[in-house]
Amino acid sequence: MPITAIATIRRAATAALLVTATLALTAGCHDGTGPKAGDSATAVSPAPVPPSAHDDGKPPTGPDGQAACTPEMLKFQAGAMPRRAHRMLLTVTNFSDRPCTFAAQPYPLLHFGDDRRPPLPPIGSSKPPTKVHLPPNRTAYALIITSTAQGPEGTHPRAGKISQFGVALSARATPTQVGLDGRAPVHVDPHTARVTYWQSTLAATRKW
Repeated sequence: MPITAIATIRRAATAALLVTATLALTAGCHDGTGPKAGDSATAVSPAPVPPSAHDDGKPPTGPDGQAACTPEMLKFQAGAMPRRAHRMLLTVTNFSDRPCTFAAQPYPLLHFGDDRRPPLPPIGSSKPPTKVHLPPNRTAYALIITSTAQGPEGTHPRAGKISQFGVALSARATPTQVGLDGRAPVHVDPHTARVTYWQSTLAATRKW
């Protein structure tokens, strides 16, 4: 056979092999048998998932849009008020570096004794005209009326002595236990006791 004819046959065979390989690769891309994860290819990252409202590291906000006060931001103190019968003072100081608000829960939820008992109801007339905001290093106040009736010894017959009680800043929060200043326990009747709304000044608290 002439050399020219042999060269022509070889070129035709090579071209046929190239066409077959191209068709095989094209089919592989459509039937899932294409390049594997380990093959050299350009990777496309999935779209990032936006963070949820609870994953951004920010404290919860109140209805006014400001950060709500949380227990880890605050220092609580409580004790009997001098020269005021059946009165106990609760103070809360913001020792964090950011302001917070009590707009979501405008009065402290106080628990005496059994935590299954509902928190003390607030004194409605003590509600301030504006929500209390607490800048860093500032203090808010609440007055606790420990009993609304007196027994023979100056306390209600059902009153019991307490040296600490629970304070919660929201209905679902676990109460923070607050000990009383001083050594003497205080008589509290959880059936008749009441608490004021948070007040921004001590003078406002003394009205009750």
